[in-house]
Amino acid sequence: MPKLKTHKGAAKRVRSTANGKLKRGHSHARHILTKKSSKRKRNLDIDTLVSESDQVRFERMLPYGRS
Repeated sequence: MPKLKTHKGAAKRVRSTANGKLKRGHSHARHILTKKSSKRKRNLDIDTLVSESDQVRFERMLPYGRS
């Protein structure tokens, strides 16, 4: 059986937690920030967990985990 390749785009976007869940950042937080409120920018800065429906897709793309 050949080795599986890691999906590099997915690997750059998520990190795994100690319990095996995946953390991701928010979009819309990089530029054009002047029109966004401070509260909105602050909340975009907080990482969140990947949704359960996408968790399975990411696990397939990252066969050897992500540390």
